[in-house]
Amino acid sequence: MADVPVLMLPGNHDDRAAYREVLLNSSGSAPINQLKRVGGLLFALCDSTVPGEHYGLLAPETLDWLEEVLADAEEPVFVGLHHHPIRLNNPLLDGIRLRNPDDLAAVLRGASTVRAVFCGHAHAAAAGTFAGLPLIAAPGIFSTTRLPWTTTDQLAWANTFDRDDVPGVVFHVVENGELTSHFRSIAE
Repeated sequence: MADVPVLMLPGNHDDRAAYREVLLNSSGSAPINQLKRVGGLLFALCDSTVPGEHYGLLAPETLDWLEEVLADAEEPVFVGLHHHPIRLNNPLLDGIRLRNPDDLAAVLRGASTVRAVFCGHAHAAAAGTFAGLPLIAAPGIFSTTRLPWTTTDQLAWANTFDRDDVPGVVFHVVENGELTSHFRSIAE
């Protein structure tokens, strides 16, 4: 089996200082923005976390960093962030999504090399479009959010997380600049 790269970025429950120290062997409290090259692809991982909050926000320095990365990129670029920039029609999630999606959209629309946007945070697989690009939200690996319209259970309408639902992963394959995303459940 070939090596499969795993790219990580902080989420709303992570502490930036601890994340840096343990996972990156560095220090500091600034946004953790990372640029990763895998094969002929470029992954711009943007830190959308706000210390102490569940909602997301791309700091001005993150947006400036991304704009510079995209201005210099010649290869296909995939942009990743934790918080979803679009409404997912789930009140709990939509209340804690990215607060400045228009700022991100403006940066992405100015770049011809961006192929897709990846995010997490929703604890549920979802697909949509953002700034004219495919947007893929990864499923939850620990818990899943219930979709309000799929049940009459009052807890679902209160937008709780289901720790009994089967977690999942998404595998992205890029061949000849074309993206295919495969969603799989993880059996317990």
